[in-house]
Amino acid sequence: MSKVAVTGAAGFIGSHVCRALVAAGYDVVGVDNFDPFYPRRIKEAAISELKRARGFALVECDVADVEVLQRAIAGSDVVIHLAGRPGVRDSIVAPEFHSRLNAGGTLCALEAARKEGVQRFVFASSSSVYGNAVDYLFREDETAAEAISPYGASKRTAELLCDIYSALHGIAIASLRLFSVYGPGLRPDLAIQKFSRAIDSGEPLFQYGSGDSQRDYTFVSDVVRGVLAAVGWTENRSAGHEIFNLGTSRPIALSYLIRLLGDLFGRTPIIEVVAEQPGDVRRTCADIIKSKQILGYDPHVTIEEGLPLFLEWFREQNGYTKNVAC
Repeated sequence: MSKVAVTGAAGFIGSHVCRALVAAGYDVVGVDNFDPFYPRRIKEAAISELKRARGFALVECDVADVEVLQRAIAGSDVVIHLAGRPGVRDSIVAPEFHSRLNAGGTLCALEAARKEGVQRFVFASSSSVYGNAVDYLFREDETAAEAISPYGASKRTAELLCDIYSALHGIAIASLRLFSVYGPGLRPDLAIQKFSRAIDSGEPLFQYGSGDSQRDYTFVSDVVRGVLAAVGWTENRSAGHEIFNLGTSRPIALSYLIRLLGDLFGRTPIIEVVAEQPGDVRRTCADIIKSKQILGYDPHVTIEEGLPLFLEWFREQNGYTKNVAC
């Protein structure tokens, strides 16, 4: 039976990945430092069942503590590095923090893997590395040298570090560029969560710009399958670093997203239009041909199917009895 180490295990995507790995029969060691970016209770709730599951162990530590991280991942066959500091807008306020946690944290995770002889590594990058790409579809072979936020730059730097560690130390690495992941357990700072709270409470929601910006929203279960496929890909490689998009190739306009949420709540959203924010890209759209061909990645949850699943969780978590048509 394979052993997998997952950093950021108590986060939104990390907790989903850990549950899928345990269900698939892996022994999983989850690493998380419970960073106060959002309340610890949310992360604790995300892994409450996992902590009781056979085959899962949790180590509370920061990836920057390489010695402790080494002990945590000892004996692992593969490291899935999901830990990092999210937030495009937050990165503009605290760029050095994002650089240290995303680029520096990835360097620490790679170094811990090298020291422990772990030859397989999966890294969660971001579509933010593309910036405002010219082409309609964002392709992995783009130079990705035009990030417009410190967050995007920190993720691209981390990818380059993966290049180096693969070349120098023979580690098989898959970097996954994630596109606007959503679903049950979504972080409270993300748009779908914030919009849902505003619509449900009858308060105004803030729409940045005219509403024509677009995002390639990707349901978390599709992303999890992509992560596990990447784990399998590293098993069949002796070395090398490849980058894969995990999106849907179906960009959704902000105005359409808000309308869908309003319909599900049975309410007309109160919209307050504000200026577009620095660092926000106009559109994201993943070219997933490479991911389909190499990983067998095949996302199938549409935004119309995924939002009701998110809102079902949203209602359960908050004890809502209000009209949510899902």
